[in-house]
Amino acid sequence: MSERNGNCLCGAVKYQITEDPIMTRVCWCRTCQHIAANGTVNLVVPSEALHINGELNSYVSTADSGSQVTRRFCPACGSHLFANSSARPQFTVVRAGTLEDPSSVKPSANIWAASAPGWACLDPTLERLDQQPLPPRTSTA
Repeated sequence: MSERNGNCLCGAVKYQITEDPIMTRVCWCRTCQHIAANGTVNLVVPSEALHINGELNSYVSTADSGSQVTRRFCPACGSHLFANSSARPQFTVVRAGTLEDPSSVKPSANIWAASAPGWACLDPTLERLDQQPLPPRTSTA
């Protein structure tokens, strides 16, 4: 297990992740492009492994799947930090750029690659998925 820490731009929100990410991917969906003006690198972590200190605001929208997605961000500096889907509340998406050491994770895939702009630099060594992949499997134990 590897502990990771992160924070928003102004430092008002800090967090700790106490388990390794289930996966790390670059997302090129149009929503992520609106958030970052580019693709976003995202960790998927067990929700219970994320410990947050500080106040967050949220924005809820409906995904193409019909799931409700809650995106959480710092109310002071606007840094987008986390996202949760109503379809998979046991997982939280964490924006890798908010980690103290973003190099501590490496993406394994580009997702929603079909939505990437023509100028996007997609690493050809990563798996390419044109849309949303299947959700991560959970332990049945």
